[in-house]
Amino acid sequence: MVKKHLIFVIFLSLILSGCSTEQFTTDNKNPANEIILTMYSEDLKKEDEAFSSPVAKAITKATGVKLDIQHPVEGVAKKIELMVASDDYPDLIMVKDTYKMVEAGAYIDLTNLINEHAPNLRIIYEDYFNRLKFSAENSAIYVLPTRPVNQRKWEPTMSFALQHAVVKELGYPIIETLDDFEQAIRQYKEKFPLINGEPSLGISMVIDDWRWKISLGNAAGFATGAPDDGNWFINPNTLEAKYRFLRTEEKAYYKWLNQMYHEGLVDPDSFVQNYDAYLAKIASGRVLGLIDAKWQYDYAQNQLRAKGMEERMYGQYPVQVDASTKAADFRDVGYIAGYGIGISRDCKNPVEAIKFLDFMASHEGHVLRMWGIEDVNFKYDENGKRFIPDDEMEKRLNDEAYSEETGVGVYTYPYPIWGDGKKDKQGNFYNPENEEDVKKQYSDDERSALKAYGVENWSDLYPSAEELPVSVWGEAWDIQIPINSPIRSQLNACDAIIKQGLIQVTISQPEDFDQLWDDLMNELDKAGVHQMGKLFTQLVKERVSLWQQQ
Repeated sequence: MVKKHLIFVIFLSLILSGCSTEQFTTDNKNPANEIILTMYSEDLKKEDEAFSSPVAKAITKATGVKLDIQHPVEGVAKKIELMVASDDYPDLIMVKDTYKMVEAGAYIDLTNLINEHAPNLRIIYEDYFNRLKFSAENSAIYVLPTRPVNQRKWEPTMSFALQHAVVKELGYPIIETLDDFEQAIRQYKEKFPLINGEPSLGISMVIDDWRWKISLGNAAGFATGAPDDGNWFINPNTLEAKYRFLRTEEKAYYKWLNQMYHEGLVDPDSFVQNYDAYLAKIASGRVLGLIDAKWQYDYAQNQLRAKGMEERMYGQYPVQVDASTKAADFRDVGYIAGYGIGISRDCKNPVEAIKFLDFMASHEGHVLRMWGIEDVNFKYDENGKRFIPDDEMEKRLNDEAYSEETGVGVYTYPYPIWGDGKKDKQGNFYNPENEEDVKKQYSDDERSALKAYGVENWSDLYPSAEELPVSVWGEAWDIQIPINSPIRSQLNACDAIIKQGLIQVTISQPEDFDQLWDDLMNELDKAGVHQMGKLFTQLVKERVSLWQQQ
């Protein structure tokens, strides 16, 4: 997202290790007399770096601040280590390991700055300041969370996705269990072994880098009724935490995946392809099914739309191993504070920095970031309702470069922001992608599928929040782990073991599956997985206690 323009000047110099070092300048003005704030954001997005789009320029005009944004080049962990080792920080920092930055003394406490200079931040976080506190022992506010406040969810996140062409060809069969999903893929693949001259693929996955946790890891939890707590499972009654893959329910999922692999219904490249190859394969239109979070394959879906291959886009189905569980995608997690954007101790303009962040939380900042520029990206009708003209909506949906060229939607994350469903005083949604607008974006093939299933949107196929237990701890993957806690090394060890182990059990001979699974569980035991669960349970309980304070 956007902030004051402090320049991120990178000096590349060779050191004995062969790595490059980066230093941040502390000059505050550019020739246009704008304040330049340097910013490091851990996420690997590049479209915000230049801060020169029309929306970015409008933000600078409103605030007098321009951002010089930098993202990881040689890996997230290496960049953080270099910053800490050099004791040199940009003005604004967004990393997911808040503990590491706090331990290094990189962040300043924002409490007084918010109270004195940030009326919009006080409004947006009014009900959640306890959740912004670092811990029960340390009440400082070091970061403003990236999560939207009072978020409403219009669409599912995780799903077993099937091309509209598949369900249409098969007469829109019920897709509720693994068996339903499997039969649909098998029958369609037998009928259509080729798509556009290339072999059709049943399911493709991406295991590249951290993405294994979604396509390979979260899939099993989703299919067995577990909410997305990362690689944790939290008992909602006792708050006891365990490493999720210890659950016997998940073994059944991977046994099914092993069967699918040996029947040729899983793309064999799934375990070696990188993310770009995964997206390209989806965009070719020949991948019949996916087991993934929508945000992970949406880019390829947009390419399919742009090519006029809307029948090859995907519907989202809450598939479970069997009928005994419910997909927990819409469980109520409350407001999750977690990691976010902070002001570093090296920032020479902390007041200007907090005012910049406050602008992002303002009415004007929201409209600019999410809708764009009036009479260019959106208009008001005679009743004062914001709307996006049809020709502009066409660009938003089909032009891959739209966001980068206009800046619309680029600076929503990781800055303070209201969630979907929030309206301004005139009754307009801050986010144009509200429930009705999501429906307007459906293709004809998508509408036909939804109509056949007797629903108006994909979320209607899922259990509602009212049908699911409330996650009073938020989402466990977002709980910060202290620097000196053995959980850190144990979790890294267990994740390394389980990633390779899940690949192995999936591609192993079916007759070897049970023994390999037992061996995998024994490896986790030796790595301290049970002690890790007990220690993490304490962190879960501490978060719940902090959040419940008045």
